[in-house]
Amino acid sequence: MLKPIFLLVAAVGALDAQQVAAPTPEPVGSARGDNVGDYNVTQSFEFGYRFKRVGGDEGMYRSVDNIGNGLRLLGSNLTVNSKDGHGRYFDEILLNTIGLGNDNYQAAVLRIQKNNLYRYDMTWRLNAYYNPGLTVAGGAHFMDTSRRLQDHNLTLLPQSHIRFNLGYSRNTEDGPALSTAQEFDTNGSAYPVFTNVRRQWNEYRLGADVDLAGFKLTLLHRWDYFKDDTPFTSAGVFAAAAPDQTVLQQFQRSAPIHGSNPGWMGNLFSRRKVWGVNARFTYVSGRSDFALDESAVGISQFGGAGKRQIVVGGQANRPELAGDFNLSLFPTQRLTVVNNSSITSNRIDGNSSYSEINPTNNLGTTINFQYLGIRTLTNSTDVNYRVRDWIGFYAGYHYSDRMIRTIDGSTVPAFPNSFGAFQFDVSNHVNSGTVGVRIKPVKPMTINLDGEVSRAYHPLTPISDKNYHTINGRVEYRVKRLQLSTTYRQVYNLNPPLSFSNFSSHSRQYSANASWAPKDWFSVDASYTKLHLDTMDGLSFFAAPPGSRTQLQTGDFSEYVSNIHAANLGVRFGIRKRADLYVGYSITKDTGDGRATAVPATLGDPILALLSSVQTFPLTYQSPLARLSVKILPKLRWNVAYQFYGYSEVFHIFGYNQNYNAHTGYTSVLWAF
Repeated sequence: MLKPIFLLVAAVGALDAQQVAAPTPEPVGSARGDNVGDYNVTQSFEFGYRFKRVGGDEGMYRSVDNIGNGLRLLGSNLTVNSKDGHGRYFDEILLNTIGLGNDNYQAAVLRIQKNNLYRYDMTWRLNAYYNPGLTVAGGAHFMDTSRRLQDHNLTLLPQSHIRFNLGYSRNTEDGPALSTAQEFDTNGSAYPVFTNVRRQWNEYRLGADVDLAGFKLTLLHRWDYFKDDTPFTSAGVFAAAAPDQTVLQQFQRSAPIHGSNPGWMGNLFSRRKVWGVNARFTYVSGRSDFALDESAVGISQFGGAGKRQIVVGGQANRPELAGDFNLSLFPTQRLTVVNNSSITSNRIDGNSSYSEINPTNNLGTTINFQYLGIRTLTNSTDVNYRVRDWIGFYAGYHYSDRMIRTIDGSTVPAFPNSFGAFQFDVSNHVNSGTVGVRIKPVKPMTINLDGEVSRAYHPLTPISDKNYHTINGRVEYRVKRLQLSTTYRQVYNLNPPLSFSNFSSHSRQYSANASWAPKDWFSVDASYTKLHLDTMDGLSFFAAPPGSRTQLQTGDFSEYVSNIHAANLGVRFGIRKRADLYVGYSITKDTGDGRATAVPATLGDPILALLSSVQTFPLTYQSPLARLSVKILPKLRWNVAYQFYGYSEVFHIFGYNQNYNAHTGYTSVLWAF
């Protein structure tokens, strides 16, 4: 079920998004604002009531749309500007809010500044996340958390050649959740575990910007602190289904993680007549301390006493370095040469151990992790040459080299001197070339065509890029009141068969967009996108038909096919300068691979039937919208809107479709005073 949701989000993001019902975008009051003393003020506030009526799976509705009932400050905008740029305490105030009060997604943005002295920027957001537990988890996974994010930035002497920056950011997540634990071994059943999510992240920043001799230098030092103190407990006694005799009677897990990540960031930039340079670096010296203590008590699958204890702990240093140097040359007005070199180094260095013990017989295993290092070097050269004003060509060569090293070990506590250390090194490099052409046959039209071919040696994983190519094209046409564009993109990746797996993927994307405003009171926006994806991957896993012993299964394949069509249409009417009407419709439809049922009737093997049921997920998500805004007075508008959400799955694993339909809307008053 995760794949169709991710693809649904990708399809929506590929479109020029349809307008949401609220807040109302129509202006109210004078665009020039009102003069109050030495300041000019513009402001608007939209206060109203949202309503909803949901049919079908309300949990799925809350995990996708999550618009509820109640009074809201749907939106507000406030600007205060000094008329001569020399206010006493400030020269500008900007404040914008969305959804304050009861919305599950709220935001506020504030800026206060005084010329040549200071500038303060603040952003605050609240996101209420709800996941009712997908049917593939049997309803045993659940989250109903709230995430609050805030950013504060203060710049001193913002218009001078030397500027000082101070900042603070905070991100917290809390709320109830439900997970599972598998007991008392890897063949056991999964049981519900309750959690109270408690996560917190804080960052402090201090830096400066310097403009000197044509160079711009930025330096920033930051201190990050993260902690997760989420507890896990089991309330009640849970028994497995017969013939498994496992019963979980007690369960408790404590897994605190505390870490700090001080780091430096820098940037150097300069642009001259025939050359330009841009150099960046980031260094983070991370450190984390973690511990996990889990204990479970009950009855094992064979009716005996079941006990299990897991202890994980350690300290890890995580130094990370990233830097790149970009040199641009402009020998002529028609020729540009850009070379970029970069390096990234990520390491996890420290002692950590995983111990699993059966207290009944004092047997267990300890695995020690000591080191993970990833180093990547890349270099690219791109050339852009404009032969004539109407045609130009560009080409490039890109190279990357990556080295990965791990060191770990294992020991059996019951056997002295049984520790053994193991080092593994993997390296791979990628060569790719690009070529393209940019054509402007007539003044309003621009055509871009390009492609890339790449070859990777020793890809890190079976699904990494190996032998792939891309083809891209875009045509754009613009005149005063008409804009048309269309794009095409294809990516094909083939990993030759390995000793245990093979992989290939193929994606195509088509899109078209149109915007037309023949009159001031009438405009139309439309877009269409098609996303095609098919993947093929070899599988090796442990499973068995009912009544048989678990054994390694090989020779099976994971196939996934998706064909997403997404369209959006919006029309705006101005009615005698007294009202504005907007109507829109958006639809996202995944037709899958065209099959009528999740599992073809010809499949008798339960393993093949399970694999077949997750190869494609056809569904439809649509949302029509209508909004009317009536001008009552120059500073007063009345608004009403209706929006429908319809989500429909053709079939789903376990035969349960999470379909829903929701009627939502609002009425509000938008005013300025």
